[in-house]
Amino acid sequence: MEREIEVTRAGADDLEVLLELHREFCTADSHPFDEAVAARAFVPLLADDSRGMVWLVRTTDRPDQVEGYGVVTWGWSIEAGGAESIFDEMYVRRRGTGIGSRAMALIIHEVRRLGLARIYLETESHNEMGRRLYRRLGFVDEDSIWMNLDFRTADDPPIDQTG
Repeated sequence: MEREIEVTRAGADDLEVLLELHREFCTADSHPFDEAVAARAFVPLLADDSRGMVWLVRTTDRPDQVEGYGVVTWGWSIEAGGAESIFDEMYVRRRGTGIGSRAMALIIHEVRRLGLARIYLETESHNEMGRRLYRRLGFVDEDSIWMNLDFRTADDPPIDQTG
C-alpha cells in the first residue's frame, strides 16, 4: 500500500523543526548553513502570507514525524502579467521514495488556486535527477540563465554618468 502524503501550512510554532530540516537540506546539498540567516528568512514567511508560504510534509506511515518542507515565495512580473512565484525550497528526509514528488504536486496545486501566472524553480546544473522530477511535474527548461548579485558581499556597480 502506498503511503499517503499530507502537506499542511507551517506556522510560527514550527520554526524549530524547520531550522532542523533546513540544516539537513543544506548538508545534503552541500550548501552553507547559518541558523540566524535561516531563522531571519523563515520568520516573516511563518507570520503571514505576504511574502510566500511554507508547508510541512507528513506521511500516513509516520504521522507524528515531519518528513520535510516546501517553500514558495511571491514575485511580480511584467512579462507574466502580474503575480508569479518561486518554488524556493523542497526537502524531504526520505529521498527516492516518491514523498517529495507527491508533496511538490500538492503544493503546486495549492499555489495554482491562488491565481498566480506561473511558478519557477531553480536547480544546480549537476542535479539532472531533480530536473527529471521537475519535468514530470510539468516544469519546462528555459533558455534564460539566472544570475545574481549578492548584496551581502558585492560592492555596488560603478555608475557611469558620461554616457
